[in-house]
Amino acid sequence: MLPPVKKDRIITQLPKCFSPNAALHTKEGFHPQVKAACQVPKADTLNFNIAKVIVVGDVAVGKTCLISRFCRAAFDKNYKATIGVDFEMERFEVLGVPFSLQLICFRWDTAGQERFKCIASTYYRGAQAIIVVFDLSSVGSLAHARQWLEDAMKENDPSSVLLFLVGTKKDLSSPDQLARIEREAIRLSEEIKAEYWAVSAKSGEGVRDFFFRVASLTFEAKVLSELEKSGSRHVGDIIRITDITEADRTPTKRKSNCC
Repeated sequence: MLPPVKKDRIITQLPKCFSPNAALHTKEGFHPQVKAACQVPKADTLNFNIAKVIVVGDVAVGKTCLISRFCRAAFDKNYKATIGVDFEMERFEVLGVPFSLQLICFRWDTAGQERFKCIASTYYRGAQAIIVVFDLSSVGSLAHARQWLEDAMKENDPSSVLLFLVGTKKDLSSPDQLARIEREAIRLSEEIKAEYWAVSAKSGEGVRDFFFRVASLTFEAKVLSELEKSGSRHVGDIIRITDITEADRTPTKRKSNCC
């Protein structure tokens, strides 16, 4: 049996967006249908519902530090970027319903990305949310954000994926530099229909609020999608969504001419 959800991972209200000018939703609460469905008494045997979230961006922009700050409340200033894929599972309770985010973080740079495209496509597939990370002190990393998103979206349905554009290392940017790059980031977020956030993994500023926002919006989207598909009005009928398959978690190795 899984342990209970930590008290600081319980979500009862829809978290606020970072900036109304670059938000997926500016509403103040969960969708009425979702709230109504979650008020229905649920059986004790309900399975945990999981959303697959992929995290991409240039090397050294702070992807791993961002996740580590939220999942382990830790920041390693001596961390050195390496090639690979990180997995984290973070559990929540949203409107009384167990819900988990499977965070998959990609650690390679754009220069070497071609070598990993075949591998990456397997991990990208079936994402409920895509987090594109850039460095608020590096204009170049923001310029590469579009390509990261395009690569990830090749394996997903644009109509069913939530997009987030996240600027890290907010603590390293001067006020003038931050203002300039944020204008560009908000312009890009509006263009690609992503929600923009600025955070600092070092200080923790904005990190918890951001991941709570991701969990809340993906939860709402999944419940609404399942309600629509099943025609059901009860969360007890839809919470038994099939978890991410083992193939998604550990892709089967196969020969390929391109890798």
